[in-house]
Amino acid sequence: QVQLVESGGGLVQAGASLRLSCAASGRTFDTYAMGWFRQAPGKEREFVAAIRWYASTTNYADSVKGRFTISRDNAKNTIYLQMNSLKAEDTAVYYCAARRVGADEYGYWGQGTQVTVSS
Repeated sequence: QVQLVESGGGLVQAGASLRLSCAASGRTFDTYAMGWFRQAPGKEREFVAAIRWYASTTNYADSVKGRFTISRDNAKNTIYLQMNSLKAEDTAVYYCAARRVGADEYGYWGQGTQVTVSS
């Protein structure tokens, strides 16, 4: 089992920045990748960004490319999402997720952290 705890959400104005953190604990040694997803009110959950746990490979949704940066600190078992130039449409609950080696999907999820961007 892997436990994930997000933090860093809040209320900001458009154009501001926020950094989300996700601390992982438990069985992390066979983590293949970790990612961030978000779900806005009335919408389905969508992919935001992901990072390989033991490599530098990252990928992003087109809607956040150039504004968001995902990073990790393996020593702290923590990933981050630096969000710059925030827009009202970035308002959502942001979830951290982990995917184990050999798994097709993200099987572990955090409780989510609210990000609200006022225009």
